This record gives sequence, C-alpha cells and structure tokens, in this order.
Amino acid sequence: MISYQTLKEFENLIHKAMKTTIKSSVILLALVASFSITGCKSKKKTEAAAPVGEVLVNEYCTGPEFFSDKKTFRANAVSESMNQQIAKDKALVEAKAHLASFINTTIKSTLDNYVKDNTHNNREDLEQKYEGLTREVVNQKLSGIRVICDKVTKSPEGNFKAYVAIEYGADELVQAINDRLTKEESLKVDYDYEKFKKTFDEEMSKMK
Repeated sequence: MISYQTLKEFENLIHKAMKTTIKSSVILLALVASFSITGCKSKKKTEAAAPVGEVLVNEYCTGPEFFSDKKTFRANAVSESMNQQIAKDKALVEAKAHLASFINTTIKSTLDNYVKDNTHNNREDLEQKYEGLTREVVNQKLSGIRVICDKVTKSPEGNFKAYVAIEYGADELVQAINDRLTKEESLKVDYDYEKFKKTFDEEMSKMK
C-alpha cells in the first residue's frame, strides 16, 4: 500500500513538471512573437529604404489602374505652381492634351486600316475627310471627360503640386463618331459602321 508521504511526493513531481511545461511554452511563444515582429520590421525597413543618395518620390494618380485599356482611354499629368488653382488647371489641361493625342493616334490607325480595305479610288480624299470629322468629334467630346483622380500636395518651398488622371469611354467615343459620320451626306455611300466599329475595336484590343 502506497503511503501518504509517497503520494505527496508524486503530486509535487507532477506539479513541478506542469510548471516547467507551461514555462517552456510561454518562452517558446515569446520567441516566435519576437522573431515575427523582427521579421516584419526588417521587411518594412527593406521596402522603405531608398538607394544611398536617392530620395523616394511619391506620385499620385499613376500606376496600372490609370492605364488605358480596350474599353477606356486614360491619361494623367502633374503640374506645379505657387497658386493652387493654377496648378490644378495646368495639370488638367496637360492631361487633356495627352488624352486627345492618344485618342487621335488610335483613330488615325483605325482610319488607315478602315480606308485601306475600301475599294474606291478616292482613298486619300476619303481618309482626309474622315480624319477631319473625327478630329472635330474628339475636340468636342473632351469637355465630357471624367476626372478619376485628383490630388494636391505642397512642397517645402511653398509651391502646390497637382496630380490628375482622366478617362473617356471608348464606346462613347465611337458612338459620337458614328453619329457625326452618318450625318455627312458625302460619306453615306462609303461609310460602314459595323466595319468601322470592328476596326476600332481591333485597335483598342492592342491596349496593355
């Protein structure tokens, strides 16, 4: 028969073993947490650090989400001025100029390919007429662009820097062009909307 003293000693041994296990677990958890925090700090420090002698510059309204795609034309710009409103106005004007240039280039490529397949002999005259009318539409429709990003910062010197990004829908543009071309009497025989739209979509699909 086991004596009371023996049972007491056995209970003390179990108690010590449990204390040791709990203490070890706490130490282990503390070490894991410490390594995790250190790892995060190191990672953040690595990501934020710029090369020696260089300063990290933050830019707004730029990046993949502001690139043109097959459904939308987009453009951005940045401008600086001592006057906040002037900085914003200049940035918007520059962005519109970039957008107009981009749209005109796309339309020019569309017309080149569209007219190239035309069987008539007056291709050159026809292309010039198309270009004139589509440019007219683009200039009119730029007033309907959408501002999708608008940020203003102030430099240590006291100047304001305005960032802006704008967009215009490709479907809206081609519909506006179609409305204008169908009203032109001299083009009624030559103009084929479905063919023009197909050629335009092919150009837009090249967008990255």
